[in-house]
Amino acid sequence: MASSHSSSPVPQSNSSDAFFKKEMDATKRFRPVQSLPDVCPKEPTGDPNNLCESPSLVVDQHRWTIYHSKVNLPAALNDPRLAKRESDFFTKTWGVDFVDTEVTPSFYLPQITKEHFALYQQEIAPREKVHERCKNICAPKNTFDGTLLHTHDKSRTDLEQVPKIFMKPDFALEDSLTFNAVLPWSHFSIAGGKGNRDAASSKLLQEKLSHYLDIVEVNIAHQISLRSEAFFHAMTSQHELQDYLRKTSQAVKLLREKISKIDKVMCEGSLRVLRLSLTRNNCIKAYNKLKLMATVHQTQPTVQLLLSTSEFVGALDLIATTQEVLQQELQGIHSFRHLGSQLCELEKLIDKMMIAEFSTYARNDLNRPLEDDCPILEEERLISLVFGLLKQRKLNFYEIYGDEMITTAKNIIKQCVVNTVSQIEEIDTEVVVKLADQMRMMNFPQWFDLLKNIFSKFTIFLKRIKATLNTIRSVVFLVLDKNQKTRDLEDTLQKNSAKDSTVDTEVAYLTHEGMFLSDAFSEGDLRLVAADTTSQRNASPNSEPCSSDSVSEPECTTDSSSSKEQTSSSVTPGAVEMMISDDMKLTDLELVRLANNIQELLYNASDICHDRSVKFLMARAKDGFLEKLNSNEFVALSRLMEGFILDTEQICGRKSMSLRGALQSQANRFVNRFHEERKTKLSLLLDNERWKQAEVPAEFQDLVNSVSDGRISLPEKKPAAAEERKPTEFLIVEGQKYATVGTVLLLIRIILEYCQCVDNIPSITTDMLTRLSDLLKYFNSRSCQLVLGAGALQVVGLKTITTKNLALSSRCLQLIVHYIPIIRAHFEARLQPKQFSMLRHFDHITKDYHDHIAEISAKLVAIMDSLFDKLLSKYEVKAPVPSACFRNICKQMAKMHEAIYDLLPEEQTQMLFLRINASYKLHLKRQLAHLNVVNDGGPLNGLVTSDVAFYTGNLQALKGLNNLDLNMAEIWEQKR
Repeated sequence: MASSHSSSPVPQSNSSDAFFKKEMDATKRFRPVQSLPDVCPKEPTGDPNNLCESPSLVVDQHRWTIYHSKVNLPAALNDPRLAKRESDFFTKTWGVDFVDTEVTPSFYLPQITKEHFALYQQEIAPREKVHERCKNICAPKNTFDGTLLHTHDKSRTDLEQVPKIFMKPDFALEDSLTFNAVLPWSHFSIAGGKGNRDAASSKLLQEKLSHYLDIVEVNIAHQISLRSEAFFHAMTSQHELQDYLRKTSQAVKLLREKISKIDKVMCEGSLRVLRLSLTRNNCIKAYNKLKLMATVHQTQPTVQLLLSTSEFVGALDLIATTQEVLQQELQGIHSFRHLGSQLCELEKLIDKMMIAEFSTYARNDLNRPLEDDCPILEEERLISLVFGLLKQRKLNFYEIYGDEMITTAKNIIKQCVVNTVSQIEEIDTEVVVKLADQMRMMNFPQWFDLLKNIFSKFTIFLKRIKATLNTIRSVVFLVLDKNQKTRDLEDTLQKNSAKDSTVDTEVAYLTHEGMFLSDAFSEGDLRLVAADTTSQRNASPNSEPCSSDSVSEPECTTDSSSSKEQTSSSVTPGAVEMMISDDMKLTDLELVRLANNIQELLYNASDICHDRSVKFLMARAKDGFLEKLNSNEFVALSRLMEGFILDTEQICGRKSMSLRGALQSQANRFVNRFHEERKTKLSLLLDNERWKQAEVPAEFQDLVNSVSDGRISLPEKKPAAAEERKPTEFLIVEGQKYATVGTVLLLIRIILEYCQCVDNIPSITTDMLTRLSDLLKYFNSRSCQLVLGAGALQVVGLKTITTKNLALSSRCLQLIVHYIPIIRAHFEARLQPKQFSMLRHFDHITKDYHDHIAEISAKLVAIMDSLFDKLLSKYEVKAPVPSACFRNICKQMAKMHEAIYDLLPEEQTQMLFLRINASYKLHLKRQLAHLNVVNDGGPLNGLVTSDVAFYTGNLQALKGLNNLDLNMAEIWEQKR
């Protein structure tokens, strides 16, 4: 038993439990190998001087290195910073705070309380009682110290019987002295006669040795019994460790042999191939550098060639690419030390050339004949210029176009005037030198045709400007869209950068560690990785055109012919995309601001045309020419200007107020003159009006009929050959007869002229409404002065204002009142909602007219009232019957009826006579009370009744008054 384990000494340790626990858990702490050791140190990594310096198992396996050094495990695990030795292992491995860290309670484990152990305590309580009872019955054993001391003394006594020679560390039976001491041959004599004694001695020696062996085995068994668990655990671990080391040693030996064979068979040739490949790559790079230098050397001649054909974009791209190559790949080349400054000067020269070229283009584009149908002049040239200017950040180039627009607008007007004046024979250009004076000698049709021609030229001019500016804005938006796509692509690349960096890192690691790519990737994977990397580099807008790491660099060199083909080809989306492939170095804010400025330039073009038109208009209006225009001429002029304003708004997308303001100013002057003329005309008509019923011509009846059909406009004049119709006595309006005077007929025509003028010139609606209100108020007040105020007696020379004059005036006012709602609706349809408050003028006018009509009716009643007062104050109740007073009253009533019946409607006549009858009854009642005549059936009462019956009969005998309820019984009612 002892010999079987004698080759495996038991390790001694102060803390055997911890030691054995560590050995038992050692396999659980083994982590997977992250990388293989360096078995190929001579593999090149791009620089021959930077080869791997770590030891090689092939070359240095028999030489001592730092990897042969050992460390005492207890010393390594001993942490002097901690007081507790038992926590050294864990704190050394997992940190100082491992033991003291509080563990967060798990959410999946329940909280254990004493109640959970209640059932267990109930079950175990009887068993505990039985256990205590057994302890009291059984005798207690000796203490561990006594037993141990007794056992130790006994073991020492037994071991003292064993000779000391067996206890020596150098005990070996191979030694003859030791062997003779252990087995004394004196006891084994071969001589005869002593066989029995020798046999007894040999047997005794054998028994003694067996006794020694038993003592040792007993002591070993005793020691093993004390530490049996730890001993057997240690022996088991020792065996496992020896097996593991044996297998490891065999594996290492096998690996070294294989690596040695691989090094001889595969690595040496492969490394030579890699070195040659590295040398070849370096040669290719040197060749590409020389080729690139040759290409850069041809930059200036190529730029001169491009500039000779106005290919500014290609020249700028070539200069930018060359400068980039000089700064990155050819930096430090002595022969190119002055090329950078020369290219900068050349770039400044190109800036000046592009500005001059754009100025020439703008001049040619705007000054070409307006009859040319081509909206854009040399669109490819314009796009190329705009790209070049944007590339050089010349963002104020549109100002050149704006200045040229002003000059061209002046020339358009001047040329139109010159062409028109040359066609008019009445204007002598030798006598009248100034162009403005020549223009003022034109009559209205000639000047109107000239203005129409100018407006048509300006319309074509604006359309041409819009087409050009839209092309420029489209280029700006293409650059803006390209910037947006570039940002989106960069964001996508950033998202995929983690995956790409992982692949690149693995490839670099495998190459550096000496492994072949074929060991980690298949051939298909390699192609996929290479294609992915190449596509991303090509798609990147910031990638360099010629990379020093690329093997196929001749394909990336700058070729001037390619850039020339890009700019000289037709403008297709692909060509435009190629033009903006380079970084314009413009921010989105700058591009948006530039696009807005270009749009504002289109608005300015509209303003320029309007301003020049206003100056042309004012130059003709200096001698009051526009103010002398009649209504038809001014309406034609207004419509022409309104049409031009609407055309420019449709083209440019914004309202220009200068020409509209000039039109409004002229319209205000026209309105003032229009109103003053008609007000003066109305005043003259009223001053000459004799207030007699006038015949109504057929044209006025047609005018009224057109208004009844819903059209407030003047009817067209019929030719003279048409059948002449006789005038009528009354004006028929919606079935009602209106007796009127000639002034009112003309007033209706004037009112319709106001309404038609509003239709023709909508901008003067509010002014016309105010002027028309003033005209209607003037007619009302002036007619009141002439008729009710008896002003016609002095103005016209009338002898008196008759009841017929009054009734005719009332009927004329009623005709005007009939048309006021129609006029109001006409103006309301043409006013803005915020201007509806102006319609209150018509309400005030209507009220004033009704008050005037009521005053005329009161005047008629007052005339008869004074007559009743005069006649009935002399009335006496006596024969004969009817009395002379009543005969006279009935005669005056008949005259009144005869005067107003044909003028006023029957309803108004009845209402007027009811009011007159009420006045008559009032005066009669007062006179009867004065005469003390009462309704007593006496003679006086009979006489009065007869007179009243005569009055009633005569009054009801009048036309239209037969059904009038006179209620004459009221004259007998007494006041209470």
